[in-house]
Amino acid sequence: MRLRHIEVFHAVYSAGSVSAAARALHVSQPSVTKVLQHAEQVLGFPLFERIKGKMVPTADAHALFDDAAAIQDGVHLMQQRARNLRRGRETTLRLSTLPSLGLGAIPRAVARFLERHREVRFELHTIHTADIARNLLEGESDIVISYHRPRGAALQSLRVGRGEMVLLYRAGALREPPARVPLDRLSGLPFVSTVDSGPQGQLLLAALEQHDVQLDEVAAARTFFVAAALVEAGVGVTVVDSYTAGTAVAQGLESRPLDPPIAFDVYALYPENRPPGALAANFLDHLVASLATDLSL
Repeated sequence: MRLRHIEVFHAVYSAGSVSAAARALHVSQPSVTKVLQHAEQVLGFPLFERIKGKMVPTADAHALFDDAAAIQDGVHLMQQRARNLRRGRETTLRLSTLPSLGLGAIPRAVARFLERHREVRFELHTIHTADIARNLLEGESDIVISYHRPRGAALQSLRVGRGEMVLLYRAGALREPPARVPLDRLSGLPFVSTVDSGPQGQLLLAALEQHDVQLDEVAAARTFFVAAALVEAGVGVTVVDSYTAGTAVAQGLESRPLDPPIAFDVYALYPENRPPGALAANFLDHLVASLATDLSL
């Protein structure tokens, strides 16, 4: 099948009729019909059954659609890149980051950067740890900001910050909290568990096991912001990363670092064959300073 065949097949399959596909592609209905018939001749089997004016996909069409959709997504990505090139390649930066950074620290860094670089355009998306390698290798983002470096993928990493796990609680939940809260003090508190939240959760779990601390888990959350919301609602206390805590404290909660500290690094990830350009490198320099500022607040 040629690319035009795939485009028309995808449009008819998605729209459900030749007329709707023609409108989506901004061409005439006879043109769509002609291309579709030629695609079926090339393949040697029908893609649709014409039933009472509707285009009903055959079993073979269903089998081919996912591949066609992936190709169309690639075409759209290439078109977006071409538009970026036409506007000026060094004016758009596509970032993806974890939700715990994407709802506070990274937007603040972007805002500070744009104060001095009004010509720059950002695309910012949140991403889950399991999707990082695919996101970068398929070209969806230029850079991913993460606490985790995927193993075995053709990616490079640059350390851009450091954080630590902190206790998050409502005002009054702790009596005279020290500057650093000992891990064993968590034992008697209703606890919102975050041990299944990814790499940071595993760091917390390892520290608890090492110091033989047993928690009274009343709830569990897979994301730090959900855990923070449960704390805000009065469910209990929790342990989250310092960047999530920074946003939560601004909303009325309180936090304290732990004793012993549970620290982690923040990385900028990018494909080995596509290192950061001048714009990305400039932003990463800025991000290092911005994350350090957030951590000191």
